[in-house]
Amino acid sequence: MSGRHNNKLPNNLPQLQNLIKRDPQSYTEEFLQQYRHYQSNVQIFKLQPDKPNKELSDLVMFLAQVGHCYVQQLSNFPQELTELLLSHHTVLESDLRMTFCKALILLRNKDLINPTGLLELFFELLRCHDKLLRKTLYTHIVADIKNINAKHKNNKVNTTLQNFMYTMLRDSNPIAAKISLDVMVELYKRNIWNDAKTVNVITTACFSKVTKLLVAGMKFFLGKDEEEQDASDSESEEEGPSARDLMVRYSTSKKNTKSKKKLEKAMKVLKKHKKKKKPEVFNFSAIHLIHDPQDFSEKLLKQLESSKERFEVKIMMMNLISRLVGIHELFLFNFYPFIQRFLQPHQREVTKILLCAAQSSHERVPPEIIEPVIMTIANNFVTDRNSGEVMTVGINAIKEVAGRCPLAVTEDLLRDLAQYKTHKDKNVMMSARGLIQLFRTLNPQMLHKKDRGRPTELSAEARVRDYGELEAKDYIPGAEVLVEEEKAEGEEDEEGWESASISDDDEDGEWVDVHHSSDEDTTEMAEKLQSMPVEERKAKAAAVSSSRLLTQDDFKKIRLAQMAKEVNAAPGKGQKRKNVDVDDEDSNRGELLTLRNIEKLHKKPKADKETRLATAMAGRTERKEFVKKRTKLNPYASTSNKEKKRTKNFMMMRHSQNVRTKSKRSFRDKQIALRDSLLKKKKQYK
Repeated sequence: MSGRHNNKLPNNLPQLQNLIKRDPQSYTEEFLQQYRHYQSNVQIFKLQPDKPNKELSDLVMFLAQVGHCYVQQLSNFPQELTELLLSHHTVLESDLRMTFCKALILLRNKDLINPTGLLELFFELLRCHDKLLRKTLYTHIVADIKNINAKHKNNKVNTTLQNFMYTMLRDSNPIAAKISLDVMVELYKRNIWNDAKTVNVITTACFSKVTKLLVAGMKFFLGKDEEEQDASDSESEEEGPSARDLMVRYSTSKKNTKSKKKLEKAMKVLKKHKKKKKPEVFNFSAIHLIHDPQDFSEKLLKQLESSKERFEVKIMMMNLISRLVGIHELFLFNFYPFIQRFLQPHQREVTKILLCAAQSSHERVPPEIIEPVIMTIANNFVTDRNSGEVMTVGINAIKEVAGRCPLAVTEDLLRDLAQYKTHKDKNVMMSARGLIQLFRTLNPQMLHKKDRGRPTELSAEARVRDYGELEAKDYIPGAEVLVEEEKAEGEEDEEGWESASISDDDEDGEWVDVHHSSDEDTTEMAEKLQSMPVEERKAKAAAVSSSRLLTQDDFKKIRLAQMAKEVNAAPGKGQKRKNVDVDDEDSNRGELLTLRNIEKLHKKPKADKETRLATAMAGRTERKEFVKKRTKLNPYASTSNKEKKRTKNFMMMRHSQNVRTKSKRSFRDKQIALRDSLLKKKKQYK
């Protein structure tokens, strides 16, 4: 029985593989026999490399499975497989080529091959016209590089592979270059190759002549990273004063209309500040890591001007250039006249172009460069001959540009646009009011006196900076609040000790009124600070900033005081102030703009007749099942006399016996006729 079992082993490779893994030393002779068999098969294969060879593929997988058991005997086996693939990969049969690759992957997973040489071989094999092989290699390359850098960054291997990637992106084969780019992007997203070198290698793809590579490179810089966004969201929620702080501050006072209105105002301001601190949806770390953004944007603009790509690709180029200019605050003066040509209401994707114009504007651009763009938008969009939606989009675009470059808007243009606050179209009216609200905080002097609103403390302190002016402060604005609060707390402590000594005589078990920090205290504090001269405020703030380390609670108090400045009226003005319902999102000016900022409509546009009709017809699609189905045995047969009588003109039937007797029927006859018809219908539906 044992002899018969041994005779099976040379032909039964899975069984031999299982036995070798259990006891390698006992089956060395059988293994060497199979290894010699493999070598002879390789010699036969080299004579006809394009022929399928099932026996060779089985032997290769067998040797790869037991490779860790006979490391010395199989020391040349990985090198032989690599040479076979390098020399014959273009003519190899697809199944055999896949087997060779899987064997090498198996050996690499057992750490029997150096990763650098193997990954370079796999990048070469990406040129093969075999989709399944390319997918397998892509998955292994990403997983292998991830495992190499799992415990710590292996800079030696990373540098070698990144240099090889740089050559692969310039490869003549577009498929291999595209997969190499996909590998780099995937590794960047997984935080494995998230360094500046990777990003700057990917920038070369943005100048490729292959459209797929070009689009993939630009999508990388314009793409999203939702995980980082969620993490930063949770971090940002913990900072700053919460709604609960405001509730404690305001709701413990007297329950009157005044305190309720103050609480509503303060909650609005808090909401606005939270949106200011809200992190960007898009991941800009890649754009920040570019070595020379000025040179990169200039080359992109040159490519855009001479590009013959589809319009969608050109829009992507414009978007990337505008983000580069806005984030890095670059000087690219030729970009604005280029965009200006497309600023027409009938232009395809015009809202995206307006978005690019807004993103590319910043404080360092001279106002005379941005001013023609604003005038073009105003002349082409904000005119009464256009529809309300077009005018709204134009005013929203001007508002976004003006928020980033306030000096580019002239006083005459601003006052003209402010007059649309009484326009009959609600969308136009609300956009104009949003523009007025923006300039109330930026530069109220440019508005008409009636549009400035009642000034708050913050607007009274606001000052327009000239072009290129930088306002650097050697103190933390609002830190003087801490000095006043310490004084107030000291006084309260003294009063507290006195009241405690008096309350000893009180009877036990009775409630004692506790004094909370109320709205009255905050108003007293605000009045004290308002009555204080500006120079004294600055001196106190500088003294606090330089004399001690501020805690998180101190910063929270400072933020609350600064937010109160947006609610409290300026000194010498009444507390009553008319509320204008303007979206607080307008003040959210970060690195990124979205299309919603440009296309924002406060009222849903009325649907035209075709749209309403299409909606009505769409709702009637499933009504056929409730209609009685009338089927004929012969579809070509004529209608019966009874059906013809029903459709016949009444004037032809008025003298017939049926019609004349029908009108003269008694009530009893009508009852009988109704009963008969109902019984007849009941029989039909059974």
